[in-house]
Amino acid sequence: MNTFTASSSLGVSADALFDWHSRPGAFQRLTPPWAPVRLESFEGIGEGDRAVLRMGPGPLALRWVAEHHDVVEGRQFCDRQVQGPFSHWDHTHRFESARDDAEGATLTDRIEYELPGGALGQQAAPWLEAELRRQFAYRHRITRRDLSLHRRYNPDEQSLTIAVSGASGLVGSNLVPFLTTGGHTVKRLTRSGPTGADDILWDPRTDRVEADKLEGVDAVIHLAGENVFGRWTPAKKQRIYSSRADGTRLLSEALAGLDDPPEVLVSSSAVGYYGDHGPDRVTEESPPQDAGFLGEVCKAWEAATVPAAAAGIRTVQMRTGIVLTPAGGALRLMLPAFWLGLGGRVGAHNQYFPWITLDDVIGGFYHALWTDALEGPVNLTAPRPVTMQAYTDTLADVLHRPAFLNVPSSLVRTLGGEMAEEMILSSARVVPDRLQETGYDFGFSALENGLRHVLGRTEA
Repeated sequence: MNTFTASSSLGVSADALFDWHSRPGAFQRLTPPWAPVRLESFEGIGEGDRAVLRMGPGPLALRWVAEHHDVVEGRQFCDRQVQGPFSHWDHTHRFESARDDAEGATLTDRIEYELPGGALGQQAAPWLEAELRRQFAYRHRITRRDLSLHRRYNPDEQSLTIAVSGASGLVGSNLVPFLTTGGHTVKRLTRSGPTGADDILWDPRTDRVEADKLEGVDAVIHLAGENVFGRWTPAKKQRIYSSRADGTRLLSEALAGLDDPPEVLVSSSAVGYYGDHGPDRVTEESPPQDAGFLGEVCKAWEAATVPAAAAGIRTVQMRTGIVLTPAGGALRLMLPAFWLGLGGRVGAHNQYFPWITLDDVIGGFYHALWTDALEGPVNLTAPRPVTMQAYTDTLADVLHRPAFLNVPSSLVRTLGGEMAEEMILSSARVVPDRLQETGYDFGFSALENGLRHVLGRTEA
């Protein structure tokens, strides 16, 4: 039998730790972005409650069923495998307060496990031990960061009702669990028709929205939009434009007509608003420069929020940069080549790369939700943008891989067309002045630390 243990002091009480783990979304928040794990069902962490997972890529995924036991309210819960790949697996989550500091509780994860295959299977134990350390270092960082954000912005533990569009997208599928583990109620705006009590129909294709279900919500976070990756055919461009401009207008007008409207609308936008600014520093006051199609989309996207703002709803447009996570987006596309030692710079060495980690995107949206001083455009990027050469070199160093197969701009332009020109080859040295002026504390300001976090390449 093998035993793995990881402990961290997380700066909150044992009760707060237990409550966070017991709320919907905790499992999703704790799943590392590089891990191929999908949650099929989760009953809770009460005695006898079960969780059903799929582990592994696509059709090769294995079913894992875990059952909770030995639950002590506010102090511990355990889960053991009843079906899955291990011969034995029993995981204890223990929350212990220091005697002289009720707010300095320690989280200890202790796992007893036995690999299948006897002596042969035991050969994999060193690899699994290293992977567990990697994963639990990430889990403890996320738990500490999430609890810190909720405590800072909502010290009185006020429970908000928040409507969210794009809840199943890259940002939304992480933001919603962050909100629910903070004790908030999330109502999902869905285009395919409501399937649950907390779903609200919002369909820009048919110009329909269930406005009555938006009455009394405290806030709205609007994330939905057609994926911009892929070749921009005329039909694709129309979907990109209408999903943002028409969808936002429909929602904004519905909010403006409510008898009991939300206090705030936080709506997505993108740094594509600015276009190519070369090496110049770009703030929220910078004008667009040859912004092309994306610039037109972003202008229409932001203009579509005007009805809500005119109705007195505090309205924020989050101009988001390139989101770093191996779960999707640009980093996910780059990783296979880098892992194979075939990575390299894409485009010019001196063009700027306005990056931000997914966790700071979540933190930035939460900051905007609670910060009354924020209104209008807000740059959602890390405070230290880097050149494409610096990004390439840093990613290669973090992965311990060479990066010498640089792709020239001419080839990128030939292969990717207009999309590549605006999304890959455009230089935008965007800085988050408004976030910093209003006191947002970035979790990851330096690129190396951000990449190490999202890729699990550090135990810090």
